Amino acid sequence: MADKVLVIGSNSFSGASFVAFLLDQGLEVIGVSRSEEPHHAFLPYRWGAGERRFTFHRLDLNHDLDALDALVREQRIPVVVNFAAQSMVGESWKHPDQWMMTNVVAMVRLHERLRRLDFLERYVHVTTPEVYGSTEGFIAEDTPFRPSTPYAVSRAAADMSLRTYFEAYGFPVLFTRAANVYGAGQQLYRIIPRTILFILLGRKLQLHGGGQSRRAFIDIRDVARATWQIACDGQLGETYHISTNEIVAIRDIVARICERLGVRFEDCVEMVGDRLGKDSAYMLDSGKLRRSLGWSDTVSLDAGLDACISWVRDHFDALRHQPLDYQHKP
Repeated sequence: MADKVLVIGSNSFSGASFVAFLLDQGLEVIGVSRSEEPHHAFLPYRWGAGERRFTFHRLDLNHDLDALDALVREQRIPVVVNFAAQSMVGESWKHPDQWMMTNVVAMVRLHERLRRLDFLERYVHVTTPEVYGSTEGFIAEDTPFRPSTPYAVSRAAADMSLRTYFEAYGFPVLFTRAANVYGAGQQLYRIIPRTILFILLGRKLQLHGGGQSRRAFIDIRDVARATWQIACDGQLGETYHISTNEIVAIRDIVARICERLGVRFEDCVEMVGDRLGKDSAYMLDSGKLRRSLGWSDTVSLDAGLDACISWVRDHFDALRHQPLDYQHKP
């Protein structure tokens, strides 16, 4: 397999964690994101000795495609893994056009450039189970799309466009859809680090819809390993679910954290109404990945939560001064 990888969206939680995993494998990594690198507490690839094999370029898919195209051609990068997306479900209702511009238009323009590269061997498109809408029972990769938010619609559109590129041009795409990822270095507006930090700060956490939504939470280290296995050995054109088999309600996650930190659940949370279009459950069947590539998750939820608590404690002085809410960037 190639020893040089381009990671688009390298400043994202999943992207930065994946970069760290690749560096641990001894690979050379080129990272691209539209924002400057955040505080090192959010960049797992800055925590180890391998960062000397990492180079970062600040490039925006909406504005800098010429520069990105030139970079890929100059470096003749054979593997591209794309984590970039305008995310956040609730906020997508406020500016749906911006979600469509980044997640659909910019992606199609990027894929138009990439499909003309004769040295590109693998393109991993990291997408989302949001495209399925709310589901009942465990679902496989061929489940029909039923997106219920502007964010989900934008991701589904890009996925369908890439499907046509595979069929028409033989574009070397692979798709991944992961369950709720978490881990050390995650943005503070996500439920697990937010809960930990709010408890340590003595603040009450708002639980939308009472925390009744059910999810599979998977440690980012398991996701990074799965993503690379898919990049190396997955069948082109295929989609792979990355998930555990343990389904947990959001309120139960919060309760586990409260127990670990020695506080009462009732003292730490405030129940509020649910977000518009929020899906009640995602239950991804990851059997295909397990059977075809021999992957399995190795980090238990309890062990993963303990690692997150340790990360927040270790970086508490810095994290307490970081923005606690999502910061929208057009």
